[in-house]
Amino acid sequence: MSLNRNEKAAVVTDVAAQAARSQTLALAEYRGLTVEHLNKLRREAREQGVYLHVLKNTLACRAVAGTPFEVAQGAMVGPLIYGFSEDAVAAAKVVADFAKGNDKLVVKGGAYAGKALDADGVKALAAIPSREVLIAQVAGLLKSPIQRLAGVIAALAEKKGGGAAEAPAA
Repeated sequence: MSLNRNEKAAVVTDVAAQAARSQTLALAEYRGLTVEHLNKLRREAREQGVYLHVLKNTLACRAVAGTPFEVAQGAMVGPLIYGFSEDAVAAAKVVADFAKGNDKLVVKGGAYAGKALDADGVKALAAIPSREVLIAQVAGLLKSPIQRLAGVIAALAEKKGGGAAEAPAA
């Protein structure tokens, strides 16, 4: 079903607004996917806060014009599904993880921080741990030296306590 001019303008406005809020764009070719698979992909995307939309490439090109995602216009060829996310890795992670389990979804490219990404770049971005995991890792790194210091102090206190029981010969 084709859209009229006003509906196309509304789609471009909606996608442009989403692009303005997003950090990452992931593009994937969905040729051969069933409706059931697309619904599963959309559900996973919603859970991760990813805006996932099937768009005509001409409308997508108009929507990203003047944004950092404009660099990805060269990859906007064929039947594509567009994933935008405010989280730096969420869109790439949703698309790449779904592509691992379904060979019909093919990662084509994307954009991050004003740089175009090829399929390998999107997969590498998807391999980065999420924000929560990174925060937990940093907290663990900060806690580690303190734990070791506390262990050394406890060992010294135990040694001194054991040595105090034996009276020194004077």
